[in-house]
Amino acid sequence: MKKQNVRTLSLIVFTLTYLLVGAAIFDVLESETEKLRKEALDAIEKMVIRKYNISEDDFKIMETVVLKTEPHKAGQQWKFAGAFYYATTVLTTIGYGHSTPTTIYGKLFTMCYAIIGIPLGLVMFQSIGERVNKFSSVVIRSVKTLLNCRNVQASEINLICVVTTLSCLTIAGGAAAFSRYEGWSYFDSIYYCFITLTTIGFGDMVALQKDNALNKKPEYVMFALIFILFGLAIVAASLNLLVLRFVTMNTEDERRDEAEALQAAQGAVRLEGDVITANGSILSGQIGNHGNTMSLDDEASVCSCRCSGFQRKRRRPRFTVRRSPGKISHLLPMQQLSTLSVRGDPRTSQHSSMLPLPPLYQHRASI
Repeated sequence: MKKQNVRTLSLIVFTLTYLLVGAAIFDVLESETEKLRKEALDAIEKMVIRKYNISEDDFKIMETVVLKTEPHKAGQQWKFAGAFYYATTVLTTIGYGHSTPTTIYGKLFTMCYAIIGIPLGLVMFQSIGERVNKFSSVVIRSVKTLLNCRNVQASEINLICVVTTLSCLTIAGGAAAFSRYEGWSYFDSIYYCFITLTTIGFGDMVALQKDNALNKKPEYVMFALIFILFGLAIVAASLNLLVLRFVTMNTEDERRDEAEALQAAQGAVRLEGDVITANGSILSGQIGNHGNTMSLDDEASVCSCRCSGFQRKRRRPRFTVRRSPGKISHLLPMQQLSTLSVRGDPRTSQHSSMLPLPPLYQHRASI
């Protein structure tokens, strides 16, 4: 089995195993808390219905109103600032879900916009990541030169350490800002930054969604957008080093296989002309294309007699063997063919005879 197939199968098995392990751990961590919260919410719902003497249908209407009103606390979601924020989440594939189009034309344009915007964004972030890695390598070489290191070249380990440090600093700085503006705890802010920059985008915590921030805090809106774009560029630099290295392994293995196939082709056997096998069939064409050449005389006749007319009218095709004839013993099992029927000359048609082969055709190449 090829190395690429083994690697692909191993990745599939490992990914499925990782999913199973993750599901088991999440079940242990969250299922009990979910059960307790559900019981608490049901108790509060019954208490509110009993206290204010409202029907369950009216309570459902109140729930709908509360849920639909929540996004409007950020201000006008579809004015330019909010629309730019939404377009950013579409292009970067974050997809918070804090605002979604409601009209048919809005949904249709979202699909068309994403078809072009997502590949464009991926290419842009990948290109920025490459430039960041290039700049990091220049800085690493300069630092190593100042420290008088023997090897001043930037290795992959050095680049991974640099971009990982930049990613951690970006998340830490962004978390401090969001904790101040949003009133979240610092851990929740780190969680939000990580979910955003990895483009997971659960939507359970979204910035700019209260106090009419889209309209009253333009500097905060600008900071949030710059944080998303700059942070994704840093993450793209990390992925360029960590992920693409494993992706290119298959390409390297394919090139190695092609090189080995080319080397094997150099040792192939080439046959030009017709080859008579032991069962009397004729093989035509060429096999292989390299090696040394050994030719048989074109005037050599398959007939043991000296009938010149036959030689003039039946000219044998050229028979060429590339490399050593000992390598084609399995292709020329001529030892069993001891006779050959010769026809075609009018002078010999009346007494067609079985004539023995010349010594050249009675010999089977030895290995």
